[in-house]
Amino acid sequence: MSFEIQNLPDILKIVILIDLKKGREAEKSSLKKRIDKFLGCYSCIEAADFEETLQEMVDEGLIISQGQKVRLTDQGIKLSKIWHNLLFKREPILEVVAGLTDGSITGLIIILSAFFAGLTISMTLFATILTLAAVSITNFSSFMLGGKTEDAADILSMKTLIEHSLSDIADKKERDKSLTLIKHLFVILGKEITRSNFYAAAICGTTTFLSGSIPIIAYLMLPKPIDIILSLAIVGIIIGIFLVRYRSKKTKVHWQIILIETLGIVVVAVLASLLIGGSI
Repeated sequence: MSFEIQNLPDILKIVILIDLKKGREAEKSSLKKRIDKFLGCYSCIEAADFEETLQEMVDEGLIISQGQKVRLTDQGIKLSKIWHNLLFKREPILEVVAGLTDGSITGLIIILSAFFAGLTISMTLFATILTLAAVSITNFSSFMLGGKTEDAADILSMKTLIEHSLSDIADKKERDKSLTLIKHLFVILGKEITRSNFYAAAICGTTTFLSGSIPIIAYLMLPKPIDIILSLAIVGIIIGIFLVRYRSKKTKVHWQIILIETLGIVVVAVLASLLIGGSI
């Protein structure tokens, strides 16, 4: 199966792959019912088209059919994940990385500012809540609004391209069925992507607040000089292990390159903030 969608079976393959990703095995009858319910269109998919699509997927090595049960092959699982991430935008790399980066840098700035300026616990706590809340809300709104705008443009472009490809179908009946099915599919995708954007925004905002507040709590609760040492160590662990390792694993870039990039960003951001704040 290619990424080019040219006919009705191609559309059905995508929907089947998306549905089977959850359980990877299902009865044919229950699978069709779930797909009909998912699309909100109980007359869009005929039984003959459904069976034809399943047979094509068996021939292509995407599913295994055993009696009335079907399940994904390893190739089908891989392709299912690709289509799922492509259509639903559910790959929480950017929001986690952004949350860890912004939260760690913010926490580090607050800790160093409080240390150099000799702020009291109450003043540091006030600055922590105010600053982290502002950064978390900013990240939440950025991912929610920016992501929704970008994804809406992407999904509209994808829908236009698919409809243009389907318009070449010679059989008018199949062409109309295909276009109707795509219309229902993209209505559902629009709702799912909106939900995904909310989850991404919530993950980013929460990650930002937690990654910034944990080292600050350690700084406020522990006696000197353990407070500054341990709090900076926590920031180092978040940046050096979780952030760098996570980015390296997901982006397939060597961890040393990621570490240098991350440290450069952190140093520049901290120095700029402290200089602007007049703490040093």
